[in-house]
Amino acid sequence: MSEKIFIGVAWPYANGSLHLGQIAGANLPADIFARYHRIKGNEVLMVSGSDQHGTPTTIKAEQEGKTPQEIAEFYQKEFLDCWQKLGISFDLYTTTGTRNHTEVTQDIFLRLLEKDFLYRKTVSQAYCPSCQRFLPDRYIEGTCPFCNAPGARGDQCEACGKLMDAPDLIEAHCRLCGTAPVYKDSEQFFLRLPAFRDKLLDWVKDKKHWRSNVLNFTTRFLEEGLIDRAFTRDIDWGVPVPVDGFEDKRIYVWFEAVIGYLSASKEWARLQGKPEKWRDFWQGDDVKSYYFLGKDNIIFHTIIWPAMLMGYGDLALPYDVPANEFLTIEGKKLSTSQNWAVWLPDYLSRYDPDPLRYLLSINMPETSDTDFSWRELVRRNNDELVATYGNLVNRVLTLVYRNYDGKVPEHGELNEADKSLMKNMDSCLEQVGELISKCSLKQAITTAMAAAHEVNRYLDEKSPWKVIKEDKQAAADSLYVALYAISCLKTAMYPFLPFSSQKVHEYLGFDGKIEDYGWKPQDLPSGQKLREPKPLFSKLDDSVIEEETKRIGT
Repeated sequence: MSEKIFIGVAWPYANGSLHLGQIAGANLPADIFARYHRIKGNEVLMVSGSDQHGTPTTIKAEQEGKTPQEIAEFYQKEFLDCWQKLGISFDLYTTTGTRNHTEVTQDIFLRLLEKDFLYRKTVSQAYCPSCQRFLPDRYIEGTCPFCNAPGARGDQCEACGKLMDAPDLIEAHCRLCGTAPVYKDSEQFFLRLPAFRDKLLDWVKDKKHWRSNVLNFTTRFLEEGLIDRAFTRDIDWGVPVPVDGFEDKRIYVWFEAVIGYLSASKEWARLQGKPEKWRDFWQGDDVKSYYFLGKDNIIFHTIIWPAMLMGYGDLALPYDVPANEFLTIEGKKLSTSQNWAVWLPDYLSRYDPDPLRYLLSINMPETSDTDFSWRELVRRNNDELVATYGNLVNRVLTLVYRNYDGKVPEHGELNEADKSLMKNMDSCLEQVGELISKCSLKQAITTAMAAAHEVNRYLDEKSPWKVIKEDKQAAADSLYVALYAISCLKTAMYPFLPFSSQKVHEYLGFDGKIEDYGWKPQDLPSGQKLREPKPLFSKLDDSVIEEETKRIGT
């Protein structure tokens, strides 16, 4: 029986190009997971979108002399192009700027207000006397009072992950002009977050399948106690507060953005012509919801969003939140402000997608920070994709295509070594699937590549390119086994390397899309017509290392 799998992917701010940290942290792991479940036959809904209403978008707009809408539309188009080129297979990638999103966000607001989980409170709000306006949290910077890290924002410290209010910052100042803010009274709505603490603690008790860093961080945060959080802000860019007297305020972006998972699901259902279809992925005991994000977003998905769902009622809580650690670049912390990043559009303008998908998968920061370097990309591409997997596929298919009329050869009786390899390939497919289902993606791709090494060893022992000169049938036997192994590998590799896997699928003589054939070994009938193979991957010259490394930070 098929499962219902909902996949929510963290929403990037529409204020700049995507970088590899975002891809490794959220988008690629989500896509791998979604592709596996789709090919397995499960019902999958994977959604995300551009967060247009975050203050990073308004800051970018002010810097460039444009409107926030102009900035948001530019990056939305760029993001969609990147997803298509990298093969990130969203069922819907939308924005927070839709009427639908506003309606869903306001519905949640009003339901929480009706159930007394929201209340009014007058607070001191940061105001810049120089800019003459209230300052959203991200417009305020200072020193973190918890870890003393400089550059902490008014909503959260990136260094220690602590949530805070702007008045908590030491030596706070407006990030636009540097002026110290003054504080003026302003009425806001607050979420009674402590009201959900006991329910949340009880809920996370059985989450033994969560990654330890996610579970420990969430549990510690809950045990330390929760405080009421402001649900609205004095800004003019975002979702309006649907209450009289609050026309000049907007719903706080951190709450609004997570609501995007639900609003995107409803938008997707309407686009399918089945407006109630979203319920299949949000209601019922058989639904499993997964949220993919970086570790800096953990509490918003394990505490704040679940609390909002509990308050609203009758919506599925997260089943798993496989948050990743950070990706560093060439041994240094990624910094977009200093341009210390590898930008996805730049990469995709010069190189193929699968080598990047492979490196980020086998080096995925699942339990600790990992590093991206161009030297490692070139090495992994040349030594593993080209020399190990690509060469295996190319030499076997080329040998068969040229010597057996371009068809799968008929095999005779197979020996124990042949049967053992075929059995091991069946087992590999099963193991890789099981690992992906547990979100152990790094181990899954490592297992698949280890199987490719095993097939190479088998071929080296059989040496069909030599045997074929004396015993064409014996060579046919080992080549058939190798073809079977490659057929298993193209499926095992598919979630990670969709473009090259589709090519192998076609070279083997299969029609249509690889995902239509299921997560199982495919029969290779003798006589099946093959397509003329071509190399799967291109070798990268070592000069790429110096050339690309120089681009970083400039």
